[in-house]
Amino acid sequence: MIQRALLDTRRAVRNALRDAALPGTAALPGIAALSGTAALSGTAALSGTAELSGTTEPSGTAAPPGGVRPGVAAPAPRPLVLVALSGGADSLALAAAVAHEAPRLGLSAGAVIVDHGLQRDAAAVAGTAADLARGLGLAPVRLVGVRVTDDGDGPEAAARAARYDALARTAEAERAAAILTAHTRDDQAEQVLLGLARGSGSRSLAGIPPARELAPGVAILRPFLAADPAITRAVTEAACAEQGLAFWRDPHNADPAYARARVRARVLPVLERELGPGVAAALARSADLAREDAEAFDAMVDEQIEEIVEPAEAGIAVSAAALAANPAALRHRIIRRVAEVEFGIGLGREHTLAIAALVTAWRGQGPLHVPGILVTRDRGRIVFTGAPGARSGMEE
Repeated sequence: MIQRALLDTRRAVRNALRDAALPGTAALPGIAALSGTAALSGTAALSGTAELSGTTEPSGTAAPPGGVRPGVAAPAPRPLVLVALSGGADSLALAAAVAHEAPRLGLSAGAVIVDHGLQRDAAAVAGTAADLARGLGLAPVRLVGVRVTDDGDGPEAAARAARYDALARTAEAERAAAILTAHTRDDQAEQVLLGLARGSGSRSLAGIPPARELAPGVAILRPFLAADPAITRAVTEAACAEQGLAFWRDPHNADPAYARARVRARVLPVLERELGPGVAAALARSADLAREDAEAFDAMVDEQIEEIVEPAEAGIAVSAAALAANPAALRHRIIRRVAEVEFGIGLGREHTLAIAALVTAWRGQGPLHVPGILVTRDRGRIVFTGAPGARSGMEE
């Protein structure tokens, strides 16, 4: 068992970076195979990253003082990946594994530490995490402060939104090809339970994807989720112990004011005790199955929308007959997709069913008002028109 956790985390990172088909790595299946996003082939020429660590010339081609050896082209800058580092066991184990594996795959590796400013010692914790990153050989190391503003979705959602915005901005500024986050199987299990409690449907039950697009040309990779089997929190803590890395324990993770903390400390232990061990692993497998189903449905919806959606005056229209010909699962997804892409509105189930009733239970009822959208049935079409202030997206 000696060094087993360390080897598991490194293997997870190595496989995730290879599977992402980042420039300079082995040409294996890309991001598209994991998350439906485009492969990152456009990041091959990362101008402006020559000053990053790991860009020295290969042995045997050392340049003379003052420049490149005559007749030898300067080496192309290595693509950069950034680890989202908090200083906790999960992200610290990830940072150590990335620092070890990235150079072996022709990549530069740095770190981003986001200071949310939510705790009294937040700045000191962020500074310690930055020092740990430098000690692992990661460069550049960027410490980014954010302001967390709760717009009504709760402090956890507000902090997450601020964090991902900071990660996206940093990746753009550093011309990074990918951001790596340290979500584990335990995080996945907690996410599935939270989705079940919200009644959010299969997309929410699909949990946290192993990879997705953060911004054009920038992926988020979650190596510990992509591993088979997925890496657990116990493994990351063991990996830190095997390397003598002291990690930070976030007090928010034990604060019952937060729903995720309650799931972690109370709900999952009760399920494991009452139903037997393996509940977290089973929930993570359920997320994988739900994700496969959701991705299949998304592909079907995209095909359908190409055929049955057309522009309408001040909005967009969908054939009522075509909607009626689809099973409810597809019909409801098409309705939600139109609302989201065209108007930036996320419809709940109640409003989705009300719009679907214009198709399946049409009795001449009048216009339907849902948040940000006016929906009517007109000459065999379901017409969506934006309410004042709603944005339009499909025509862009």
